[in-house]
Amino acid sequence: MTLEIWHNPRCTKSRETLALLRQKGLEPEIREYLDDVPSVDELKSVLGKLGFDSVRAWMRTGEADYRALGLKNVDDEEKLIDAMAAHPKLIERPVVIHGDHAALGRPPENVLEIL
Repeated sequence: MTLEIWHNPRCTKSRETLALLRQKGLEPEIREYLDDVPSVDELKSVLGKLGFDSVRAWMRTGEADYRALGLKNVDDEEKLIDAMAAHPKLIERPVVIHGDHAALGRPPENVLEIL
């Protein structure tokens, strides 16, 4: 079963989550999602695996792009997903995907639940 991390090497939580996986003897496929941007379909798939009730639960609402795009007042989930695909900084990280499950590494130990 594939183990993948959507990783931002400049993010402390992302680095800590990757280190935790490696401490457990696991070497995930690393996707630097800011460079290898997920498609809308990929985002929808992972959102389903995360089990969040809304797209906003997976968004970095403190990002300048979030404010600049006026997303606080957007209730259309499709538009929020489109914004994440167009502006990947809006994706909360890190995300670890293992088969049909995904977890947000905030805190990093959260990802252990899906392994």
